[in-house]
Amino acid sequence: MPGRLLVFEGVEGCGKSTQLQQLQSALRQHGSFQQLQRQGVLPQLLVTREPGGTELGLGLRQLLLGYHGVAPMVSRAELLLYAADRAQHVEAVIKPALAAGSWVLCDRYIDSTVAYQGYGRGLDLAQIDQLNLVATGGLMPDLTLWLKLDAATGLARTRQRGAADRMEQADLAFHQRVQRGFETLAVQHPERIVAIDAAAPVEAVAADIFAVVEGYLQQWYTPNLMA
Repeated sequence: MPGRLLVFEGVEGCGKSTQLQQLQSALRQHGSFQQLQRQGVLPQLLVTREPGGTELGLGLRQLLLGYHGVAPMVSRAELLLYAADRAQHVEAVIKPALAAGSWVLCDRYIDSTVAYQGYGRGLDLAQIDQLNLVATGGLMPDLTLWLKLDAATGLARTRQRGAADRMEQADLAFHQRVQRGFETLAVQHPERIVAIDAAAPVEAVAADIFAVVEGYLQQWYTPNLMA
């Protein structure tokens, strides 16, 4: 049985990384998940991220988030670097894990490119869709958990963490466009995108996410769980 790709998306400061780790921990302690692992149906739980989920990706991540050259990075170059990271990531990490039956929990994927480089930077959305298709080979998430949060609130959270990366340093108007991008994507793809209120306390957000994922777990593996 092929594995499943679960993606965490949202604006800066929405808590994706924290909630991904919370879900990883909760799943490993969950009885149904442990049963599937004992049966060999679900051998692993892999946590990864974009950009930076591969050795090549780590170098690209440093460029994308830490570049401070005299000439600013142009938007098309940024888009293509993200696509290069994704192409390597999908082929070297995600597809092999899914083929082995594992679950992949990924911090950002194709929706971030649409939201940030499409809505945020103003690049052509149809071209981005084509580039995402090339980079992924058509691999879509089985479930996208969109941590819904106001962009201003998210940026305030990032400032509390200290030094901001290149994307976080963009102005509020940019991040508000990104937020609208995610909102639009959620309307366009209700079959896979589930909105989670990320303004709630961390524990409440984690509980909401787990409830959603547990429902999908039962749906996807009912015959195995009844064995």
